Amino acid sequence: MKNAEIRELSTRELRERIDAEVIAYDKMRINHSITPLDNPSQIKKQRKLIARMKTELRQRELNNK
Repeated sequence: MKNAEIRELSTRELRERIDAEVIAYDKMRINHSITPLDNPSQIKKQRKLIARMKTELRQRELNNK
């Protein structure tokens, strides 16, 4: 998901998406500790995606004040 796509989401959708991505990230980490993933860089990409979404959410919070 690109930054432009993240900006198009509403605040409510963004929060829901963050929650879903965090759950997926946690499952991915747990599965990787048990059985290594074919592509462990997926974990890094997932973490960066979550960070970009949280950054956009924080920017919206600061702009509304």
